[in-house]
Amino acid sequence: MSSADGSPQGTPEGSPRGERLGKADVHIHSIASDGTASAAQILDYAENQTDLDLIAIADHERIEAAVECRRLARERGSRVEVIVAEEVTTRSGHLLGVFLQARLKRNQRLETTVAEIHEQGGLAIVPHPFSAFTLGMRKNAIMRVHLSTDPLVYWDALEGYNPSTAGRYGRAATARIAVELGLPLVGNSDAHTIDTIGDGHTLFPGTTADDYRRAILAGTTSGSCITWGAVREVLIYGLQVRKQAHDVSRWGRRNLLRDDAPRDLGVPADQLELQRERELSYIRERDARRHSNGSPDREAESGPARRLLAIRRRVRARSMAAARRREVEEPPA
Repeated sequence: MSSADGSPQGTPEGSPRGERLGKADVHIHSIASDGTASAAQILDYAENQTDLDLIAIADHERIEAAVECRRLARERGSRVEVIVAEEVTTRSGHLLGVFLQARLKRNQRLETTVAEIHEQGGLAIVPHPFSAFTLGMRKNAIMRVHLSTDPLVYWDALEGYNPSTAGRYGRAATARIAVELGLPLVGNSDAHTIDTIGDGHTLFPGTTADDYRRAILAGTTSGSCITWGAVREVLIYGLQVRKQAHDVSRWGRRNLLRDDAPRDLGVPADQLELQRERELSYIRERDARRHSNGSPDREAESGPARRLLAIRRRVRARSMAAARRREVEEPPA
């Protein structure tokens, strides 16, 4: 297995000043979508078999396992901090939302979903851009968001280090557009099996979730990942096929035989009920805030929205600075 490294000065274990950098992997899949491990198994592995400081389960169209993993980590006082994420499908491709309060709606316009992520106080990250094997986002969609005038529609980062075939395919193009737009790169494993957690990760100053957020907003992240060989990818896909066959079997029993066997999300029933109550409460509060504002002008909504707007302007300032550097380094012929 080869590796791709974008750490500061090629030192993945520390900063140029010799300080230890934190490690985060916030793109992990569980049995709640197309992964093969439960929330509890993922947390156990991250705690005992990796040196990750921060993780997030980012299932397709779901956050139940992510919320359960965070609950377990807090309950046991885990050394690994857990945040909530989701890989949601938009009309323009997959989108990674991190630091979420509620599940995102699928198959919306890209700009609508990006705005919802930021309204929740989250970060909007493009996972495995340009991938031909999954719903990787294309350049025109990335540019549409980058050039949007909506104060809540902007990118926080691009996933430039992803060990999967999907991630490897667009790695070079992702690095180029990150420079072009002045956006930071992050790394994630996109793990669908437990032993691949941490195979891609973000390096950032500090060790906490707040440090991770600050590093992305400041553009001080880097990343690293290995590259899976063909044999390992075949093994991974084999485990996924077995898991999906199990899901189909349960679906058949539930819908054809009417045996009321619920889908296994790896979350206890009582916790699922609590999750749904909290999510509904959050949605009611959000809708009430929207109604009381009485205007679609998000820029005037709240303190967090104004801070996000300021952050977005800093991102664009970095982009303009990068463009000016290129003009100096590569003057017109």
